[in-house]
Formats: sequence, C-alpha cells, structure tokens
Amino acid sequence: MNGKVLIAQGGGPTAVINQSLAGAALEARNYDQIDAVYGALYGVRGIVDEAFVDLSNESVATLEAVAATPSSALGSTRDKPDDAYCQAIFRSLKAHNIRWFLYIGGNDSSDVVRIVSEQAKAEDYQMRAIHIPKTIDNDLVCNDHTPGYGSAARFVTQAFMGADLDNRSLPGVYIGIVMGRHAGFLTAAAGFGRHMPDDGPHLIFLPERAFDAQAFLADVRRVHDHLGRCVIAVSEGIHDGSGTPFVTHARQAEYDPHGNVLLSGTGALADMLANQVKVNLGIARVRADTFGYLQRSFAGCISDVDQREARQAGEHALRFAVAGDTDGSVTIRRTGDYAVSFELTPLEDVAGKTRIMPDEYIAASGTDVSEAFLTYLRPLLGSGLPTVSRIDSDHRVKRILAETERG
Repeated sequence: MNGKVLIAQGGGPTAVINQSLAGAALEARNYDQIDAVYGALYGVRGIVDEAFVDLSNESVATLEAVAATPSSALGSTRDKPDDAYCQAIFRSLKAHNIRWFLYIGGNDSSDVVRIVSEQAKAEDYQMRAIHIPKTIDNDLVCNDHTPGYGSAARFVTQAFMGADLDNRSLPGVYIGIVMGRHAGFLTAAAGFGRHMPDDGPHLIFLPERAFDAQAFLADVRRVHDHLGRCVIAVSEGIHDGSGTPFVTHARQAEYDPHGNVLLSGTGALADMLANQVKVNLGIARVRADTFGYLQRSFAGCISDVDQREARQAGEHALRFAVAGDTDGSVTIRRTGDYAVSFELTPLEDVAGKTRIMPDEYIAASGTDVSEAFLTYLRPLLGSGLPTVSRIDSDHRVKRILAETERG
C-alpha cells in the first residue's frame, strides 16, 4: 500500500498534543511507501474543506519546536460529525490518496475514526484509520491514563498549592472550579500538593458522587469553624442525585449549540457556590475562581512524563498503521512500579465511551481523594514539583501588654 498520511487534531488542546503530531510526522519519514504527510487544518472540518498543509517539507527543527509548544498546532474543532459528515470526510481522504488516517483526540474523535474506518471497509478502500489518545479529562476507557492529563493535573496541583498559601495568608473560603464533565480525575489532582494536615484543599467534590447543597454547606462550616478558613476544589460536572448538572440551578446557565449545558467556562457555578456560602454561612471573605482554559495549554506546567508519552503515542500510531492490518485506538497500559506499554485496541472498545474515577480513588467521605489515587497520579505529574514551607507559628513571643493589663 502506497500513499499519503493525514494527521488531524480534534477537541480541546493540551500542553502535549503537538508531541503526538510531531512523533507521527517524523516517524513517517522512515517508510518508503509513504509519499507525503499532510496535516488537516482545524480537525475534521479541514478534511472536508480539503484544507491541508504538507508536513513533509517541514524541517526536523521546526517539528521539534512545534512538539514542545502547547495547544493544537494544526487547529482543532468541536464539530461532532454524523454519518453524512463522515462520508464527506471519507470522500476527501480518498480523493487525496490518504492511506493512513491518524486522528488525535478524545471520545468523540475516536468515534469519528470508527465511522470512517467502517466506510472505508464498506467501499473496499485500503486505508488504516488510527485514533491517537488525547484528553485532559483522562476519561478514555482501556487506558491507564491519556496524554494531556499529566500536564493539566500538574497545573491544577500547583494552582491549589498557591491558592492554599494565599488563603492561609488572608483566611476565608476559596472555591476553585476545575474542568471535568463526567470524570473527576483532573479535580482530584488538587489534592496532591498537600504536605501538612491543615493544607488545602480541605474539600474535593467530584462528579462521581452526587452533590448535595446542604451537605456542602455543612462541610464548609465544619472546616471553617475548625481552621478559620476553607479551600475547596469542585469539578465543573458536579450534579444532583438525579444526574442534573448543578450549574443548571444558576439563573445565568448557558448551553452550547449541541444542547449541552456550559459548565465552568461561564463562571456561573463558581459564582453560585460562593454566593451560597456567603448567604447561608455568613462568611464575609469568600472568593471563587473558574480555571477554564488555563488548565489545557499552560506553558509553565508541562510534565516531562506527559511529553514523552504523547510523543511515543504518535510514533506507535504510525507504526501500527503501516505495519498492521487492523484499525484501532492506541492505548496506554501501566506496568510495574511505573512503566508503560502501547497497544492497539479495537475502535469499538473505546469510541464514544467514558471512563470515570474508580471508587478506590475516592475517600470514604466522598469529599476527598484516597492514597491510592495519589499513588496513581504521582508519576504522571513529572519531575520537579515545587515545595513550600512555612513559619512555625508555635514559636510565639510572650505577650507583655496582655499580662500587664491582667495584673
């Protein structure tokens, strides 16, 4: 089989998605049967519009520089193709003699690869279709973890370390809203930076557990009464007992063109929770932040482990595509104390499915993470996490005026 490789990027950008792009593009240069490597601009929309760039002519230095740069170098899309859309994708692939189609993305992207693969088989067109995993949500099934998650988790960990130091300086209640519609892996990373018993976040609310507003207020009151402050990590996807996203209770709730309620991007959930704490608990100093897009492509918090594995995922995808005779999704498996292997998993096992945090990663209280989760997360964050220290407040100087007045 001779022809061209096409690489596209879909969904939300990450800090390491371009490592997968460069890994696949550079690996393709080792195979004589590959005539050229194309990149599709703005994901599947670019494929339909035939908006391609020829990556074969890019220098190694340029591709390496792009690999080290966060966000999607080719541009991305939030389009959710149906069968007709995928048929248009396939026509474009066929017209350009694309024989190897690599799509870097999450759940929706894997489903696109599955549909295009089925269409190629139905028309007896020789083509390998490979999905390369990417998502900061860490919610792809059949994977121990996904490229993009480690760097985003590193950002969340360090952001809450800083938020806790700030809150310790000026005590009150701090609420940070973290991405994660159905899976709490990213929010859970907030708990990794704690070293002392009173370090925050003191409460972590995940979408794997139903959110009860009254229990939330009681937990905040308990922590605040004990410590005089409270730092809280909340997943944007928290929902009530019926599964309805809690943010829908906000008067300013918004929806996207697909009918999905917009979560952390609007700031509505942060404002609503902060207001409930102020009104119901009478705490004057309450602050809330929505991390939003900052988690995805923050240049200062890239995990070296995440970079390496994203690169390897792209390289393995190209090898599986050229050397194999089946389509599939590249999946990452953990072995030993910490090592990984890359396998090709049937698309139907991954496409359109969502992984959530297992119960053993959530503390019995439902408002914290377990030691098992911290052990799972530790190697993914990479090397060189910052350390923090504090003044020993027990070394107090004896009061003079107070003793004199009492005498």
